[in-house]
Amino acid sequence: MEAKRPIPGEMKKRMQEKLVSIYGEEKGREVYPRLEELLQKFEGSPFQKQGKTWVDESDVMLITYGDQIQEDGKPYLKSLHEFLNSYLYGVISAVHILPFYPYSSDDGFSVIDYFQVNPELGEWNHVEDLAEDFEIMFDAVINHISQKSGWFQKYLEGDETYRDFFIEADPEADYTTVTRPRALPLLTEFDTAHGKKYIWTTFSEDQIDLNYENEDVLLTIIELLLFYVEKGAKFLRLDAIGYMWKRLGTSCIHLEEAHKIIQLCRDVFETVAPETIMITETNVPHKDNISYFGDGHNEAQMVYQFPLPPLTLHSFHTGDASYLTNWADSLEKISDETTYFNFLASHDGIGVMPAKGILSDEQVNAMAEKVREHGGNVSMKDNGDGTQSPYELNINYFEALSHPEDAQKLKVKRFLASQSILLSLIGMPGIYVHSLLGSDNYHEGVKQTGRFRTINREKLDRSSLEKELDTAGTQRHEVFNSYKQMIQLRRQEKAFDPNGEQDVLFLNDHVFAVKRTSKDSKEEIAAVVNVSNETQTIALKQEVWNNNYSQLQDLISKQEWPGAEDLTISLQPYTFVWVKGS
Repeated sequence: MEAKRPIPGEMKKRMQEKLVSIYGEEKGREVYPRLEELLQKFEGSPFQKQGKTWVDESDVMLITYGDQIQEDGKPYLKSLHEFLNSYLYGVISAVHILPFYPYSSDDGFSVIDYFQVNPELGEWNHVEDLAEDFEIMFDAVINHISQKSGWFQKYLEGDETYRDFFIEADPEADYTTVTRPRALPLLTEFDTAHGKKYIWTTFSEDQIDLNYENEDVLLTIIELLLFYVEKGAKFLRLDAIGYMWKRLGTSCIHLEEAHKIIQLCRDVFETVAPETIMITETNVPHKDNISYFGDGHNEAQMVYQFPLPPLTLHSFHTGDASYLTNWADSLEKISDETTYFNFLASHDGIGVMPAKGILSDEQVNAMAEKVREHGGNVSMKDNGDGTQSPYELNINYFEALSHPEDAQKLKVKRFLASQSILLSLIGMPGIYVHSLLGSDNYHEGVKQTGRFRTINREKLDRSSLEKELDTAGTQRHEVFNSYKQMIQLRRQEKAFDPNGEQDVLFLNDHVFAVKRTSKDSKEEIAAVVNVSNETQTIALKQEVWNNNYSQLQDLISKQEWPGAEDLTISLQPYTFVWVKGS
């Protein structure tokens, strides 16, 4: 490898200022030489070789577990890689492999060893092989670590190296201002070499919060992130990152120190691995969520678009797209270096807290009841006053949209209509594997684990899966092939660039419509979807278009119309069009 160039003086100054802001003048300046030494050791990554530092319309990410697709006698990551090459090469550009490290609970999000691959899945070479064919997103589960981890076990044994890696707390202190993401105790008691201690555990007793007030923790985690880049990470998903700094008397979420740490990581990557893209996972209201963009140039490049799943679901449940439309109209382009990471389904459930302030409590409760009718479950949040409210809807998104007794044709049609919204909005789309594969609720798994989230985490036998995908008429075949076609269409259209313009069209309350425009303003597409069970007639006036077109065409149906006049379209229930001018 080539020797690294010295860190530019301006970048040194930026990183030093952030360390001083986090730790104070004296300690901040003491920490910087150790950080610089870390960066000088980083040799670069063979996977950051394309010179592509940002995303475009061709970027579509699949979200999957490393052991999602299984076959006997073969490492799961190898099976996944082979399946993706056979069925999705040239369709998706990137893969988010959910935590593939050794873990003790929460399906991977309680990590035992950050630096190892779970041997049940494979080895590092399997991850690196996958990174040769697809861009990869790694999970950086760096708010907390498993109580079974070596770090925490050494803390319990009294090892001085790990004495301040975790947050000891007074159980008698006042924690009423602390944001509580789950209805579980905030502190957990442990027997240690120094007696009984109460340790901060925001998410569960098996997920021990790291103490970033200890600069050794911060430097170790930066070393970890650079290691991930060396192993093939193009994207880094910063899990639960808003909770990483604690200060009593505050909410202990979104504190300034947390933002400064993310900004420091941005400086680190700009210095030694400029193709790396950070995505913050903050399941919070929109204003707080977009704060992780910083000033548009200095913090995360992407944030998860958490209001989208519940607002889209509400639209199809009610046949009323007005709340989704008004929310989408409020979105602002932050900068050409940032965009949204859009998704409808994930390994978790459908969080409803981000819809707070958009939907009423009554509307959220009605959506939760509909999910129960469709075979799902509802996870509740402790409100701190003895009451609880819906926090997360645990259901497969395909099933969330339709009643179990609906005909397959109607279910598929409604589902694809919802996914057309995901693919047409400004931002980069992330598609959960069970959505792409047309899966159903996994009730048996919930019975086995006792956890609601298992309903959307079924592991699949490769041969059985491929047989269903290849058999015409099956639900998987119908969803998968139609979805692939939609993705392939999207990837060809510059109007769908994540940083192109988006104009929300107010046509009527039963349709959701946006006009997307390419960055060079030469190409325009109007994406319109009927979210209701009744035919809707909509009018696309000539003034919708910035350019003069001789012809308009729906990219989905290939229907054509003259361009020099107002266009009236009759949309059947749950149908959509992508109208492009030429």
